[in-house]
Amino acid sequence: MTARPAEEPALCRVNPGELSPPSGFSHAVTATGGRLVFLAGQTALDGDGAIVAGGLPEQFARALANLLTALRAAGGTPRDLARVTVHTTDVAAYRAHAAELGRIWRRSAGRDYPAMALIGVTRLWDEAALVELDGIAVLP
Repeated sequence: MTARPAEEPALCRVNPGELSPPSGFSHAVTATGGRLVFLAGQTALDGDGAIVAGGLPEQFARALANLLTALRAAGGTPRDLARVTVHTTDVAAYRAHAAELGRIWRRSAGRDYPAMALIGVTRLWDEAALVELDGIAVLP
């Protein structure tokens, strides 16, 4: 896939003043034109298909890296993400590590936050997985 030329973003983050200030997400994201990219759920699988060692922060970092790798392969960048859903087997641990997870996000994806949701699940496909991220991107 060839690199795309720098263009105006196809996305606009919308955060109405009458809603609570968002932290690490946008309340809404509008998209104009472009090509949709639907990103499959990514867990913390390494290149050999094994879940990386460590806890939730380490798994979140790898799952996010995997999601961004798929996005880049489709010709996108983190700023093209319109929607990300985080599925976790431990919402309490996610909340406890929220500041660290936010730092991981900003280091990997920047501050152009997509619309996001966190969903607690009983388990993921790989029993060792603690977190899975999927998303939708709009490429200009």
